[in-house]
Amino acid sequence: MLKFKHKLLKVANFFVIGLLPLLIPNTVFAATGNLGQIDNFIKSVITALTGIAGLIATAFFVIGGFKYITSSGNPHNLEHAKRTIIFSALGLAIAIAAFVLSNIVTSLASSAFGVVRL
Repeated sequence: MLKFKHKLLKVANFFVIGLLPLLIPNTVFAATGNLGQIDNFIKSVITALTGIAGLIATAFFVIGGFKYITSSGNPHNLEHAKRTIIFSALGLAIAIAAFVLSNIVTSLASSAFGVVRL
């Protein structure tokens, strides 16, 4: 049974690596890409992910604050609430740093490759 799977895997690899490029039309290989569109797409994805991370961090701030208020002096619940607030602040800081760093890298790459910004 193992030998059959090994042979089947060899046949599949031969088809994908050897024959599939011959079946793909030449226009796929000759297609040109617009770097400006790629740049805009990546920036909008990063902006959306940073916004979602900000909303999640805000929700965890609220949850941590609610747990802090309702802990009633219980040290275990109080410590758990503090950790929730600290970790949400840390996550928000990482998300903002990633957003800033990605903007810096994008601007450096676009100036290095000559992409005109609109």
